[in-house]
Amino acid sequence: MTAPPHILGLDIGGTKTAVVRGDRTGRIHDRVQFATRTERGFDATFDQLCGSISQMLERSRQAGVQIDAISVSIGGPLDIGSGIVKSPPNLPGWDNIPLKQMLADGFALPVYIEHDGNAGALAEWYFGAARGAQNVIFLTMGTGFGGGLILGGRLYRGTCSLAGEVGHIRLADEGPHAFGKAGSWEGLCGGAGIARRAVERHPQRWRAGQVTTQELAELALGGDADARALFTDVGRDVGRGLAILIDILNTEVIVIGSLAVRLGELVLAPAREEAQREALPDAFAACRIVPAALGESLGDVASLCAAIAALANPQRPSRHDGSP
Repeated sequence: MTAPPHILGLDIGGTKTAVVRGDRTGRIHDRVQFATRTERGFDATFDQLCGSISQMLERSRQAGVQIDAISVSIGGPLDIGSGIVKSPPNLPGWDNIPLKQMLADGFALPVYIEHDGNAGALAEWYFGAARGAQNVIFLTMGTGFGGGLILGGRLYRGTCSLAGEVGHIRLADEGPHAFGKAGSWEGLCGGAGIARRAVERHPQRWRAGQVTTQELAELALGGDADARALFTDVGRDVGRGLAILIDILNTEVIVIGSLAVRLGELVLAPAREEAQREALPDAFAACRIVPAALGESLGDVASLCAAIAALANPQRPSRHDGSP
């Protein structure tokens, strides 16, 4: 008996890229991963990506599984309708890349592309901590810092697919550069910016390029005082941004992935305290701030969600006016 059709999901990030085979329930059946190594540029990464896709397609064929579509989760900015990637901060060299067309031409399958913040929002809305909610903010908090919005029970992309680019918000006049400015939310709270903050704060202990945010997180979890103080300050900056979103959008739940999952209350407790200080009291009281329930599998499940949403609603408009 032939298995039901599956989806090939691509989770393309600044640190790692995963190719998974999953189904419409969010279950992952097979997976390969490689380091993105952004310094190589687009061509080398795309060649490795295509090799991993071909490997997964062959494994699926041997397992007797039909692949319905390719589904992509990738950082923005991007034109979701055309599938053109427009210079994401965490993917240098990916400038106006027609990724959707290149994948469709290479593999003769339907291709659906979604901003990773939107894909994460859909994953937690369909399968995780935001199930049943009507108004949701999802924050990536990985190598970069992006967001996705579910408003009134529908994914909201904005007028030109740029809703949720919260990392561009400036929180301070100074700070690590990201998204073309100093003091942006991504610069202060994205993974790359956190490592730079550690180097600036403790230059005798950590040197640029010699410490990663993952290593800092492990130190903090192990009780290291410098690392814990660093993430307390990161949490406060997360909270300042959360207060802005809570006041504007009055959401029921804010779900935060990646670092918030790994660090838990080390980041979330100061974030909640700062958000409570800054936001309207009633709006803060109505909003839960929680780590992603899908945990470390979030990126894999999110990579399936562009196709899951499209196949569930094949008539969605190409202008992406808010329908999932």
